[in-house]
Order: sequence, then C-alpha cells, then structure tokens
Amino acid sequence: MDFKQRLIHWYSDNKRKLPWRSTKNPYFIWLSEIILQQTQVKQGLPYYEAFIKQYPTIFDLANASEQDVLKLWQGLGYYSRARNLHSTAKHIAFDLDGKFPNNYKDLLKLKGVGDYTASAIASIAFNQVAAVVDGNVYRVLSRFFGIDTPINSTAGIKEFKTLASSLIDKEQPATFNQAIMEFGATQCKPKNPYCIVCPFNDRCVALLKNLVNELPVKLKKTKVTTKYFNFLVFIDNDKNTFLEKRIGKGIWQNLYQFPLIESEKSLKVDEFQKLNTEDTILECTDFEYSLYNETDYVHKLSHQHLHTKFWIIEVDQLPNSSIPISEVKKYPVPILIGKFIDAFNFQTT
Repeated sequence: MDFKQRLIHWYSDNKRKLPWRSTKNPYFIWLSEIILQQTQVKQGLPYYEAFIKQYPTIFDLANASEQDVLKLWQGLGYYSRARNLHSTAKHIAFDLDGKFPNNYKDLLKLKGVGDYTASAIASIAFNQVAAVVDGNVYRVLSRFFGIDTPINSTAGIKEFKTLASSLIDKEQPATFNQAIMEFGATQCKPKNPYCIVCPFNDRCVALLKNLVNELPVKLKKTKVTTKYFNFLVFIDNDKNTFLEKRIGKGIWQNLYQFPLIESEKSLKVDEFQKLNTEDTILECTDFEYSLYNETDYVHKLSHQHLHTKFWIIEVDQLPNSSIPISEVKKYPVPILIGKFIDAFNFQTT
C-alpha cells in the first residue's frame, strides 16, 4: 500500500465530522478555509456556524456592513482576513454575479486567497488536481520523508509544493487533500504525535532516525518588539464613553478602541500624571482618573507584545461624538479591549 492509499484509508476511519465536509458549495468551503487560516478547528467552528447563520449566501455577506462583519469576527484575530473576506464577497456577488471562479488560477486572483486556499477550494469544491500545502502538510511531509529544508524558505516552499503535487491522488484530489491536512492536525501533531499508532511508523524517516521533534525546520522569526499601551476609558456623568476607529494600515485596522497613549515603558500612577494628555482628554480640564489594572495585561501578537494598562477617566461631560456606554458592545474591537469591556462593569460605574 503506497503513501496516498494508506493516508486515505486512515482518513476514512478517523476523519472528524465537520460541516464544510458535507458540501461542495464553494461559498461554504471558501468561508471555512478563510476562518481556519491561523486558527484551529475547535476555535473556528463556532465562527463558521455564526457566519453561515447570519450570512447564508455570499450575497448576504456582500450586503453586510464591514463593521458588522468585523464584529462577528471579533476574537479570531488577524482581522485582515475579515476585511478581505468582505471585499471578496462583494466582488463575487456584484462583479461575478455570485459565481465563484471554478479553477485554481482564477481563484488565486481573489483578494485574501493564496496558493493554499486556492488549492483547497479548487480541489474540494471543483475536484481539480491542486495539492494543498499548509502547516499540517509541511509537518507530515517533512517528517515522513526526512526533509530538513526550512519550510518558510523560498527553496522549501517550492520543494514541498512539488512533492505534494507528485503525491496527490488524481482520482480523488479532494479526499487526499483533506486527508493529509486532517492527518497533520490530529495524528502527526506538532508536539507528542501518536507515533505508536501511526500508519506510517514503519516508513517515517523522522521516527526511524529520531528526528520527530526536529522536523519540520523553520527559519527564525522576525524579532518580537515590545510596546506599552495606555487606553483611556472615559466615562461622564451621563454614562457616555468614547471610542475611536483605527484607520491606519497597522494592527486592528478599522476596529475600535479607547483613546490610546503609547509610552516607552509601563507607567505607574505618578508617571501617568506627568503625561501631557490635554489633546487626548478632549480638552477636558476637570477630571478624575484611576488605574484599572496595576499589572500590565500582556497581549501577544505575531511580531509584537503589547503591555497594556487601562486608565479610567471620569469627567463631567464628553463631546457629542461620545456614545452611551450601553452601546459599547455593538462595536468591533480587538480581543484585548473586548476582554476589558467584559470584565469592567460600565453600568455600575
């Protein structure tokens, strides 16, 4: 029995029952693949179900506001995925009359769709022979064949794509692709894989040479930077607060946040007093403030760690651009701020 036969046999006995595996609808498959980028199934499944319920067709998604889409996405992170999802939905609905491109080459032209996603949709929805290569596939192939070429190098990306393309079952590409991804996700895990019961344990080079923990090889990541965020949570006598929209191209684009001051280090109360915050405090001169969390909340992103404090600023009156605190949860916010909002009881302030 060769590699693909063993793999598909394993998949038929061990695959998880997931909603996007019972359909050929390219909208559902595309949606699932976008959600599962950088996200495990356990976390992504509730979001998939929520999106399908709220936006059962691509036209429903296309007609939604970006703010509503971002709000539904809240907590998944990597928000550019949600913005690209919405943009692509509008393109397909309005420019392509709701018809998904039915081949790898044209799928690749869609915003937010790269090689892996185009291959997945092409094979699963349209039965095209297009091999997928994601983190799970890199891990399976590097261990089984004993390949130490870095998976995030130009040479590695090309080598593993070529290898996956040579292995794919041309008669059932959708099944093969889903099988190898499932195998990497549930059997050949990053840590403590189940080698004892692995169907490839008699041929896996990594296992035979005791290299399981060394493969796959990945080049060192970009240096992680540390930033210090101070969010100003305004509350006035009329139970209003203030949110601002992040419009830059950095993290959290188009999400909302409390007014932000960045500092060079984590601030103590006496150090916060020294800041010139007149502009940020919206020209309020009569106010009281307190520190909500003495210990920084540390929010880890791929390339930066955010050490964050929330400062409660009580004022008599905020300008007309303020919003009732009862409406705060309607706005899409980063998970860091969402957790604060859930923990801080505005209504009793």
